[in-house]
Amino acid sequence: MKTALIMAGSWLSEFFAAFAEKFSERLDLAHKDIGAEINEAIMQVQMYFNIGDYRLLVTDAILVTFIALIAMLIVIGLLIGKPSKDGKLTKGQALVVSLTELVISTGMGFGMNRKQAEEVTPMIMTFGLVLIACNSISYFHLPPPAKNVAFPVGCAIVAILYVIVMTFKFIGVKGFWISLTQPIAIMLPFRLLDYVVKPLSLALRLFGNVFAAFVFMEFLSISLPLILPGIVGLWFDIIDGVIQAVVFSYLTMSYIGENLETYNEYMEHPEEHQKKKKDKKSKSEAVAA
Repeated sequence: MKTALIMAGSWLSEFFAAFAEKFSERLDLAHKDIGAEINEAIMQVQMYFNIGDYRLLVTDAILVTFIALIAMLIVIGLLIGKPSKDGKLTKGQALVVSLTELVISTGMGFGMNRKQAEEVTPMIMTFGLVLIACNSISYFHLPPPAKNVAFPVGCAIVAILYVIVMTFKFIGVKGFWISLTQPIAIMLPFRLLDYVVKPLSLALRLFGNVFAAFVFMEFLSISLPLILPGIVGLWFDIIDGVIQAVVFSYLTMSYIGENLETYNEYMEHPEEHQKKKKDKKSKSEAVAA
């Protein structure tokens, strides 16, 4: 027994001595190249897999995205759980229903009817949940996919294509044309330019916020590696990541609503637009005469 206590005491003394040494090294900023360490963290990891004559590139953004998606599905599965036999909703199920209703009511606030809002809700919530998972995973010291500019650009392209597809589905080709040319036809080039600016804005907003938060947290982890990064990370890694996901989803839904609102205004007051056309035609005939 005495021998065991002596051995345990010796092991503990060695452990604390090694811990103190590593602790002092972490706090010794004079011998750290913070810039080089941050630069190393920013650089993406690239791996190539040979499939026959084709080389497949896999980056850390791809791997972390899959990890985040698997984690998200597990959390959602645990949250929803199995349906109860008595038909009552669990707390998790009630939360999901409440969030779904919130998204639907937001879509209706953008000028959609309930059926249209219900149709876009699954995709809008998918955008939000995927981005929340991918942004928040940096709290667990995994690089967020959005620090690679390809990820936010890809998300933005998918979002704007979804906006165009749903606009065609809801109001057709004629309605889409009306959304581009109202209130005056000269708006056409500017509305077309919107479909370049909007995805660019979505991508840069997401990339800029996530990248800045990632760099700041890396600096904090290097310079003050103890409790503070974990506390501050609750904001920059989780809350800020959730905010950016919500903003991305909200704007995507609003872009669909803008197109529908322009079309609905045109259809509610067609006489005004017909009057403008007649006045323009009369002026042209008067000039010609």
